[in-house]
Amino acid sequence: MAKDKQGFLTDIKELRRRARKHIYKRHYFMAQGIHAEPVAQEFLQHANDEQTHADQIAARITQLGGEPDFSPEGLTTGSHAEYAEGDSLIDRVKEDLVAERIAIDSYGEKDPTTRRMLEGIPAMEEEHADDLANILSTLDPRKTPS
Repeated sequence: MAKDKQGFLTDIKELRRRARKHIYKRHYFMAQGIHAEPVAQEFLQHANDEQTHADQIAARITQLGGEPDFSPEGLTTGSHAEYAEGDSLIDRVKEDLVAERIAIDSYGEKDPTTRRMLEGIPAMEEEHADDLANILSTLDPRKTPS
């Protein structure tokens, strides 16, 4: 978990969020099959939420005198979450569930303003993870999410 000296999120955190947003957006467009529509809508909602989070983090980085790094190179080199496209709807849900669990553990605590801004994000990520776990158990009842 990369933080600067003051415990703030670094640009890599924001890039990870952006990378996950792109995963959701791709998964939204790739969702197919009898159960695809509600799952695709969940992916789209998550993509929109992730974009909001990334925008909030980029704005806060700027407020703190930093410069958000939107370089595409950083998306692949600095991410903890791997970009995994998934071959099926179930694979895509699993990949997004992993990404949500990584996001839940990715936030700093020291700056009160940043902390307040970030407090709602893990709660939303928990909600996303719960939604994906429920979808996964519906799509493949033999498997329980890990």
